[in-house]
Amino acid sequence: MDFGTTPTFGRFDRIIDIKNEFKQVLEDKKQLFGVMIEDASASRLFAHYELVHSANALLHLTGPVAMEEFIERHILESLALLEFLPTNASFIDVGPGGGFPSLPCLIVRPDLTATLIESKEKKAKFLSDAAIELGIADRVTVINKQFSEAGRVPGDIVTCRALDKFTDKLPQLFRHFPRREFMLFGGPSLREVLIAEGRAFREILLPNSERRYLFVVKK
Repeated sequence: MDFGTTPTFGRFDRIIDIKNEFKQVLEDKKQLFGVMIEDASASRLFAHYELVHSANALLHLTGPVAMEEFIERHILESLALLEFLPTNASFIDVGPGGGFPSLPCLIVRPDLTATLIESKEKKAKFLSDAAIELGIADRVTVINKQFSEAGRVPGDIVTCRALDKFTDKLPQLFRHFPRREFMLFGGPSLREVLIAEGRAFREILLPNSERRYLFVVKK
């Protein structure tokens, strides 16, 4: 009898197809970024992708992009951070939105811990729920405040990827987290602010990009 619904097995088959496609794209592109991703981590990265995809229409966690671009721009670019995170590092992610760059790094590296500072309440709730769903909640702390109101936060490294008015807020970010190393994602305008602030930094052009960089800023 047809009740106008898609058979359950059909939905499962479609999910399996999407997951297999996701893993294949990830496998094809990960060498370009020089990262190792085990199959269990790839499955969790897919779960994170699904969570973001499901909540995106309501929360605007990322811009609308196809799966392949999502994998490259959001997941693999986030994982470029791993090269600069020492073993057992504890880091701070300011304005992570859908969890970038922190959640992919925590999924792939079980030695890492992080504090995520997200000012928007619904996004902070998403991050807390996602950490539980992804099995990493014991290594994640979510603070629902502006970074300037967060007080003392543990962590030797501060990262930021998509903070609103990033270049305007960067001097304040430096003042709020003194004596920390910063790992910042951005373009040429971010470089100009770093130079103006007199900061010593190294810049890494991200693969398949002409204007997106990871800036590693020394203490």
